[in-house]
Amino acid sequence: MKDAAPSMVLLSEYRAPAWRVEHLDLRFDLDPSQTRVESRIRVRRAEGSQPGVALRLHGQDLELLRLEVDGNEPQPSDVVNDDDGLLLVGLPDTAEITLETRIRPEANTALEGLYVSGGSLCTQCEAEGFRRITYFPDRPDVLTRYRVRLEADAARYPVLLANGNRVDAGPLPGGRHFAVWEDPFPKPSYLFALVAGDLACVSDRFTTRSGREVALEVYVEHHNRERCDHALASLKRAMSYDEEAFGREYDLDVYMIVAVDDFNMGAMENKGLNLFNAKYVLASPDTATDDDYVHIESVIAHEYFHNWSGNRVTCRDWFQLSLKEGLTVFRDQEFTTDCTLFGVKRIDDVQRLRAFQFPEDAGPLAHPVRPDRYAEINNFYTMTVYEKGAEVIRMLRTLIGREAFRRGLDLYFERFDGQAVTTDDFVDVMGEVSERDLGLFLRWYTQAGTPRVTARTRFDAQTGVLQVDLVQHTLPTPGQDEKHPVHIPVRLALFGGDGRRLAAQMVDAPEAAEWVLDLTAERQSFRLQGLREAPAAVSWLRGFSAPVVLDAGQGTEELAHLVAFDDDAFARWDAAQTLLRRAVIARVEAAADESLESALTTAVAALLEDSLVDPVLLAALLELPSHRELMESFAQADPVSVDQARRAVEKAVFAPLAERLVARTPDRKRWDDGAFTAEAMGQRRLLNRLLALRVAVGAEDALAEAEGQYREARSQTLAMGALAAVNESTDPVRGELLADFERRYRNDPLVLDKWFALEAGSQVGDGFARLQRLLEHPGFRWSNPNRVRAVLGPFMAQNHRHFHQADGAGYQRIAGYVEHLDTLNPQTAARLAQPLTRWRRLDPARSAQMHAALEQLAAKDLSRDLDDVVARALAR
Repeated sequence: MKDAAPSMVLLSEYRAPAWRVEHLDLRFDLDPSQTRVESRIRVRRAEGSQPGVALRLHGQDLELLRLEVDGNEPQPSDVVNDDDGLLLVGLPDTAEITLETRIRPEANTALEGLYVSGGSLCTQCEAEGFRRITYFPDRPDVLTRYRVRLEADAARYPVLLANGNRVDAGPLPGGRHFAVWEDPFPKPSYLFALVAGDLACVSDRFTTRSGREVALEVYVEHHNRERCDHALASLKRAMSYDEEAFGREYDLDVYMIVAVDDFNMGAMENKGLNLFNAKYVLASPDTATDDDYVHIESVIAHEYFHNWSGNRVTCRDWFQLSLKEGLTVFRDQEFTTDCTLFGVKRIDDVQRLRAFQFPEDAGPLAHPVRPDRYAEINNFYTMTVYEKGAEVIRMLRTLIGREAFRRGLDLYFERFDGQAVTTDDFVDVMGEVSERDLGLFLRWYTQAGTPRVTARTRFDAQTGVLQVDLVQHTLPTPGQDEKHPVHIPVRLALFGGDGRRLAAQMVDAPEAAEWVLDLTAERQSFRLQGLREAPAAVSWLRGFSAPVVLDAGQGTEELAHLVAFDDDAFARWDAAQTLLRRAVIARVEAAADESLESALTTAVAALLEDSLVDPVLLAALLELPSHRELMESFAQADPVSVDQARRAVEKAVFAPLAERLVARTPDRKRWDDGAFTAEAMGQRRLLNRLLALRVAVGAEDALAEAEGQYREARSQTLAMGALAAVNESTDPVRGELLADFERRYRNDPLVLDKWFALEAGSQVGDGFARLQRLLEHPGFRWSNPNRVRAVLGPFMAQNHRHFHQADGAGYQRIAGYVEHLDTLNPQTAARLAQPLTRWRRLDPARSAQMHAALEQLAAKDLSRDLDDVVARALAR
């Protein structure tokens, strides 16, 4: 099935559409084996385009049954049928084009376009799935109003849904029925959606601030109707928050969410009809962990916030993807911070950024937030576009201030409502309202790579002046050898020996206790004056003010001071992470730094004794940097040795504190209630972390405590916490508890995914034999992305001993699985292949083995999605 070498799509070659679509009527005769689609497209030649210019109608895997232009069949010479679809030439300036196509949803395992999930028919059209449904100018800058008529068997598909508002419905002969939906807002084709199925509806209502009543409807399989309460509550909180924090109100009569089992992504913001991976909708305390609850709330909010940042104002082309995704991630992060996780949400986001986006920025798949080229757009739904894009938005708010940023957002939505625009348009608005030149800031969108910042300070006791010297540089990335300075906001504070913040004064600024330094050149110096004592510690990048790697040259004593006293949750956590990272690096490169590890033990002991430390923050402070993040500390490294060093540091630091870990453990029975509150979730998070530490260091009775926690757990959070704690234990209790969990939940796919992940990620025993058993388990399906990700993802990310086995067997197995998956679902295959692209960061022997596995894949008949990833990974 290998496609011809795909042509590169270039931003520099963007041209506005030569034709405008004035209206689209769609009629579906729905059937899983063969669905007939009739479309009527009213087009008008765009002003400024040449008379007689051809009209491109994109199409893929379609059977064309009928084509008419203004009611007549066109001449064969006026129609070109090629790999991209249809090209119509010789059209009048206005025309109505009628097409009838046949598609086969049951055979669509790629899960793009119209496909079958469970007993339902559903769609996924972003980025280019609509062309798998009918011929159309399938590009985001072609917006029009849709009228959709759905017809189907009434018994098999009693629920018929599409975008907008339902305007008509009724029975048809032969046991069939119909529904008609109209969307009053113009939208691009990637936001089209339909669902047909036998689904339960759980409903509620929301009253907007202007007094409009909106029906809220969540559609799920009937046996899941009791697990929708949290999703509905999250939706209502998000709607209220968007009104209060961003001034955005919902605009249709109904807001619908449909949960489906088979979905390539997390969810899709189709106007008025959101389709969700079921894992981001369904929850109850006995089946979902606290993390699941938080993720559901976050994804529900993210898709709802897209109603304005993505739907009402959309992106002109796919190079501008971060215009909607980066902004919307920023908005959902603010929501979760303000409503649920408070201080530690920022820490969680930075952990994810460092573990996934920083490596992406340093690898062969690196690209700017706004790419300038792509071969396959599906491969650019990345951490860079989403999470780094959100960091760019956050920096922009820091630079111009919250009040100007809010005014800028209001103007952006007002000025561009109903339009498809660019990141330049967004930044221009922010520059306009703030009266600041943001030209240099735009470089964050166009330059790939993570900037490195070196910071040093010098204090003059006689003058009371602290000089801050900053240097920035960014390493070369594919296609960008030459790098330039970017605008980096560096937020900092100073702490005295007694742990209090020190006040000082910047030149021509009032006295303050926190500052934002605007680093805009390769080298810059700043002066803080009026200090009455030498700072004991500098708190850098407070709140993670910029997505950079910082080298501040701070010693153990200074970092320990920040761990004890810093009042910024991120900076305090980051100081602890820096110390722990150094301890692991020392063990990898030479030998244990006993002095550093002893200092860490002392610092942790003080934290455990400090009752003022919030439990959720304490849990974060006790976490070691992830293996993925640690690997980025080395040009090349043996991943198994890094894992062993990480575990050795954990044991060395925490083993002397076994009794303190027990003393600080929250009351399990009190907090095992599944309550979705910040306090309860924080206590459970700390409880699980302390249990994991006790098991890891071999504390007496720790395994018995874990078994007791699992067997007595009322919440899935504590049950999973116990299983995770014992998952690397060779004690028989591990197998017993995991077997019990599988028996309990073998008929609940979303919960069973947790078991798949634990088993695949464990390094205990024969990991290859266990992996094969998982793939042969009755609950595993290659056609379901959740199942595949639950098995292969943890095997590559956590099972270092087997995935990185020295003979390359792990790499060969994964390459074989990815090749097989590519024949079914190219999108998912391309994403799962990405760990194989990191071959340059491994020790030479493993690097050669992983490279060989990639070379073997490259010789196969691959999809365009997978071929693009493999080719970029192997490029010199």
